[in-house]
Amino acid sequence: MILPIKKNPDPILSQVGLKLSKNEIFHPDRQQLIQNMIATMYAKDGVGLAASQVGQCLQICVIAKNFTNEQKQDLVLINPSFVKASVFKEWDEEGCLSVPNTYGQVKRYKKIKVKALDINGQNIQFTAQNFFARVIQHEIDHLNGILFITKAKNLHEIYKE
Repeated sequence: MILPIKKNPDPILSQVGLKLSKNEIFHPDRQQLIQNMIATMYAKDGVGLAASQVGQCLQICVIAKNFTNEQKQDLVLINPSFVKASVFKEWDEEGCLSVPNTYGQVKRYKKIKVKALDINGQNIQFTAQNFFARVIQHEIDHLNGILFITKAKNLHEIYKE
């Protein structure tokens, strides 16, 4: 099921998502939400999607599978966090499904170490770099109530037909 995307200035986008227990992850409603989030991400041409963007104030995000050679399936991150794995940061342009037609330059770490629970409630840890790391940082910001436009410079609009 394709879910409607919440748009700025919807108040849910500025809320910190609630952490899930392992038991909550297995609830059929949570599992269905995750599947709906994946379907919605692809239907809206997104590369990642946070639960707050579909009206759920939860620490869940999904990342499209085609951003690293190692990733064979869509990545589900529950209660994710990261630490920098390198001091190097890089400016690059970002956009967001919740802030349509708006883009700007955001400075993010090039390499991060990520900790989270997966869709099965298992602890996962991995290193992400470059665009993959950028997408994860963008989605974790959503889970903490932060929109990219608060970090961006050179904001501009592009209208697509």
